[in-house]
Amino acid sequence: MGHKMALGSDGARLAQKVTVPGIRAMKGAGTRIVAVTAYDFTMARLVDQAGVDVVLVGDSLGMVVQGLESTLPVTLDEMCYHGRAVARAGLRAHLVGDMPFMSYQTSTARAVASAGRLIKEGAFESVKLEGGEEIAERVFHIARQGIPVMGHVGMQPQSVHAYGGFKVQGRSPEAAAKIVASAKALESAGVYAIVVEAVPAEVAAQVTSAIGVPTIGIGAGIQCDGQVLVCTDLLGMSQGHQPKFAKRYAELGNEVTDAVRRYAAEVRAGVFPTTEHAYKGSVPNGADEAKR
Repeated sequence: MGHKMALGSDGARLAQKVTVPGIRAMKGAGTRIVAVTAYDFTMARLVDQAGVDVVLVGDSLGMVVQGLESTLPVTLDEMCYHGRAVARAGLRAHLVGDMPFMSYQTSTARAVASAGRLIKEGAFESVKLEGGEEIAERVFHIARQGIPVMGHVGMQPQSVHAYGGFKVQGRSPEAAAKIVASAKALESAGVYAIVVEAVPAEVAAQVTSAIGVPTIGIGAGIQCDGQVLVCTDLLGMSQGHQPKFAKRYAELGNEVTDAVRRYAAEVRAGVFPTTEHAYKGSVPNGADEAKR
């Protein structure tokens, strides 16, 4: 995935590939990290052209792409498949892949092997794990193999059944303290950044000030070092319940439906395709040849 030149929305020329050291340095430089979750070649190419810093292939693909109720059924093979598709976009952005449910929880050996597969077979540049102190040893051993690790604290979708649903975490002082402690443990284990999901803004602020690696918030307030949103949410392509934090910057879902509706109407009316959309060529041996 070599270097390439991209044009950011602010007009700045963005020439250099975004790397793990570069992401870590953004906290010290006071530069906010822009991350977007995407799952396929076309969308990854588009968000990369917009100048984002990180593209995350989340196990949320189970819900967004596959129509599942949770992320739990997503497999390592599926993560690798989507990672390869996104990587073919030749991203300037850093490419991160989620480690799916039960690919790292049962043993350190399995965690390291699963992370290795995501890098080798999924073409990812780093991996992301959900959890805190309980997975710190797994993180340490994965990072020790030269595989960069992003942490994930707060609301962890893989623990949806334990929570009784997708619920905000860290509302009590005890729960907030546990999240901060988890972030510190992950930093000590060697993560280069931590996603903080669905916690009160003041808790995310505590986490951000307590650690020396960047925090990337989603539903965690403004004081994180960066933000991540799912592409279909920010583009207005999601339907049904919308998380409070998922700001819609466009309504492309309506535009897609309208465009397909107009296409269908033209087909049924016999006005598409026109000669403008048809190929031209000569008929061998005259027009009668086509009647044989």
